[in-house]
Amino acid sequence: MHSRNFARVVALLTLAFLPAVRAATSDGARRELYVAVPGIRDYLQYGGHGVLVFDIDHGHRFLRRIPAGGVGKDGTPMNVKGVCACAATERLYVSTLETLQCFDLRTQRALWEKRYEGGCDRMSITPDGRKLFTPSLEKDFWRVIDGSTGDVISRIPHEKNAHNTIVSLDGREAYLADRGSRIVKIVDTASDQVIRTAGPFGNFVRPFTINGKHTLGYMNVDDLLGFEIADLRSGKVLSRITVTGFEKGPVAKHGCPSHGIGLTPNEKQIWVTDAHNKRLHVFDNTQTPPKQLRDIALRDEPGWITFSRDGRYAYPSTGEVIDVPSRRIIATLKDEHGADVQSEKLLEVDFEASGKVIAVGDQFGLGRVR
Repeated sequence: MHSRNFARVVALLTLAFLPAVRAATSDGARRELYVAVPGIRDYLQYGGHGVLVFDIDHGHRFLRRIPAGGVGKDGTPMNVKGVCACAATERLYVSTLETLQCFDLRTQRALWEKRYEGGCDRMSITPDGRKLFTPSLEKDFWRVIDGSTGDVISRIPHEKNAHNTIVSLDGREAYLADRGSRIVKIVDTASDQVIRTAGPFGNFVRPFTINGKHTLGYMNVDDLLGFEIADLRSGKVLSRITVTGFEKGPVAKHGCPSHGIGLTPNEKQIWVTDAHNKRLHVFDNTQTPPKQLRDIALRDEPGWITFSRDGRYAYPSTGEVIDVPSRRIIATLKDEHGADVQSEKLLEVDFEASGKVIAVGDQFGLGRVR
């Protein structure tokens, strides 16, 4: 091709793509989905190893892979157990079976990784970034860890199997769920002391979520296809909701029918997982008791569910992206090699044009009405 013709083609192509480029970079702000892998046990076929970043506003396309630690003594990546982030300090945290890693969200690089005796499970952080409430790996204690250094501040004794952890949006309380207990302990984050409890629930507590005012808790429990609701102030269990139209059956992971529950940020809907039937069940939370509305088929057994901060998208652990208003699957997460990505450990991070972090989501699908 002659140089003049080549230049003309380049100019035409540039003009053709210019509107899209302008739309993508008009103010430079961006929303990204951070997905820690291996986030389904240690299965590397679902995205490999690291933190995968996706562009929420442009079809959830793959952007980059952040190298991560969490490697066992045999040289293989360990199961990722949890993920959380803090906008105030612009940091991301990933726990594995034995370690906790801290990343700088501006530079996208690891700052430190520390190994803790007794291991790490699914943690949560105060909004100011000062404290991480970090369960041991299903042992009888939680650690309170300094979010800046990784040093241990204090230790909270528990019963048997420390597991899921939520810090309220206002940062005042932490909710500690033991997978071998029917009770959830509620901790004052200033003193690190247990101030009350919720329960007993109908069985051992598994994944759970809370509303924005942290007055209500929505709990998966063992052997229940559905969830229970509790008053987090009085501790009383208010109701037990069972999924209708589907039967329980064998599951490949977690050993319970529903392992994953989330509130849409406006708290109008509850989404609960169903591993055996490879479904999400959507409930109307504007009435009492919540009413089952819709059942969404997935490609694999879900073990988790969370949402984008604006409530537009639902993210089951099976890697689909679901448009919440229409409840249609609109995309699937794929890595840089085109492989399907699945993970139970993911959240949103929002940036200004300058690169400053302005907001973060949460792995637990918390309600955000405050």
